[in-house]
Parts: sequence; C-alpha cells; structure tokens
Amino acid sequence: MQSPADWPILGIAVIGSILLVELARRFLGRVGRTWQFARHLVERCTWPAFLVAVAVAVHLAFAPGMLGAAPDERAAAEMVQRGLGTVLIGGVTWLIVQATYALTDVVLDRLVRVEGERNRRARRIMTQIGLVRRIAVAVIIVVAVGTMLFSFPQVRALGAGLLASAGIAGAVVGIAAQPTLGNLLAGLQLAFSDALRLDDVVVVEGEWGRIEELTLTYVVLRLWDERRLVLPVSYFTQNPFENWTRRGSRVLAVAYLRVDWSVPVQKLREALHEFLQGNPLWDQKDWTLQVTDVLPNGLVELRALMSAADSPSSWDLKCDVREFLVDYVRDNHPDALPRFRVETPETPADVKWDGIRERNNPVARA
Repeated sequence: MQSPADWPILGIAVIGSILLVELARRFLGRVGRTWQFARHLVERCTWPAFLVAVAVAVHLAFAPGMLGAAPDERAAAEMVQRGLGTVLIGGVTWLIVQATYALTDVVLDRLVRVEGERNRRARRIMTQIGLVRRIAVAVIIVVAVGTMLFSFPQVRALGAGLLASAGIAGAVVGIAAQPTLGNLLAGLQLAFSDALRLDDVVVVEGEWGRIEELTLTYVVLRLWDERRLVLPVSYFTQNPFENWTRRGSRVLAVAYLRVDWSVPVQKLREALHEFLQGNPLWDQKDWTLQVTDVLPNGLVELRALMSAADSPSSWDLKCDVREFLVDYVRDNHPDALPRFRVETPETPADVKWDGIRERNNPVARA
C-alpha cells in the first residue's frame, strides 16, 4: 500500500547519497595532492560513484506499492525494480572498471618517468599491464552483461533451453571467431615474450616507426612522418620485422661518402673525431672512419660509423656527419671531389678529324 511519506523518503535518500559521494570526492581531492592513487580515483570514479550511489538509494527506498496496488501498477513496479537492478549492475561494473584503471594508472605513471637502462624493462611492464587491464575489463563487462540478462526470468528460461545445443553453437562460434581469438593469443604472446613493447622502434613493411598502441587485436605504428600504420597483432607473430630497441635503445649510425683516390683519409678521420666531440647527439662511445670499398667507377667509398642514444638521434647525427664531411672535403680538399677519368687513344698526327669521322660513318662512306 502506498504511503504519503514514500516519495519524500526516496528524494531524501537520493539527495543524501549525492551529498555523501560529493563529500568523499572533496576529501579525496585534498588527499590527492599528496596521494597519487586518490587523485586518479577522483579523476576516473566520480561519475560512476554518483550513478552507483543514486541507484543504490533508489533501489533501497523504492517499494512495489509506491506506484499503486492495482495489478498493472504492481507489474509496472516490478519492471521498474528490474530496471533499477540493471542500472545498478551497470553502475557497479563501470565503477569497478574505472577503479581498476585508476589503480594501474599509478603504476603506469611511475613507469613513464623511468629513463636510462631501466627504460626497456619499464616499457615491457607497461605493455603487459595494458594488455592485462584490457583482458580484465573485457571479462568484467561480459560477466556484467550476463548478470543483467539472467536477472530477467524470460532470458533465464531461454538460456536453460539453449544449453542442450551449446556444443554445436560453441563450435560454430569458435570457427567464426578464429581470427579474433588468434589475434588475442598473439597479443598475449607478444606482451609476455617481450618481443614487442610500447615505444619500441621497429621497421615493418619498409616503414620506420614507433609502437604507439598495442591492443589485443591490433598494433598502431607511428611512422616518422606522423602517419599511422595499423596492423593485426598476428602479423608480428607470422612475419619477420626489425626491432631496433629489443635489447637497448642505443643505435649505430652509418654515413657513406664516395670520393676521389686523392682524399687524405687520416686528416678526414681527425676532422670527423673533432666534429663528433662537439656534437651533442653523439653518446661519446663508438666512432670510426674506414675505407670500405673501391668502386668500379674509380671512386673510393668511405664509411663513417658513430653511436647515438636512440634511433631519432642516430638519424639526425648521420645527417649532420654527412653534411660535415661534404663541406670539409669541398672546402679543404677540392681535389678529392668525385671525378670520372676517361682515357682514349691519341689521334694520329697525319689523320685529320674529318677523315676519321668519314671513315667511322657508314652512311658518309656510302
């Protein structure tokens, strides 16, 4: 039976739940200045907490007789209660997912700041945490949707009837979802085998870039010109690819120079060493300048090799060294610039040029 105080009690319960969540938000906001986890909770869980609080208050304060005592009114009240239960399940699921993200954000924030030799291990942990988090969220959502559906008697009866054909349905679904499951397993394999990590520098299909996003189904590669190459995860388990930061981010840069035989290699080597010592891109470790080949066209090939901290620095350092070598040879040893020599038999003194041209031209002879 409906009571006049039912609706005011419902309103007071809703307002009280909102005020309670607001007080908790303000408290965590103050604590979040020193406690990082509290700050992430406020950022991610505020709106889910409001939804859950209101849903709990309405679910507890709502009574079946609030809509009336008639049979159709009681049926409507039962539908409202089922709807409130569904909203409550959805809100709790949303809150759990966001709390999981807030908890892992604390770890990810610390890993992002790791540099130096420990950066590779930090990126591996970041990749694994990201994939595990996605799997956990997917499982939570599937369980929540199943709970919502089985809260309705009609769906529960339908599910019991479908259990008999679950084997056939499972086989059909397994065949249809084989590519998706393959990508899922490939993503787990990449993450936990340490074959690929976030921010790794790779060369795929002739394209150089960094791993920007690694999900359970696809990998996003940010190319050097800011394009994005999206590939299925299974590609990296079925095709070869280059990983320049597999064991470390340090990379060797190579610049080639083709010059004449008269080039003073030792002076060029000393000038290169002096240039590298003043270049901030060089990591002060490896360098060399060697004559690596004598080309068939008569030129000498020089190879300048130097190390850099990472691949972007390696590319810039290689361009700087090539530009320096070109300027140095041109300004200080112009006789060493590339030149092609052609040697021909001398023309006999008693034969005029017109005669040679006529003798070598069949048309003129005819």
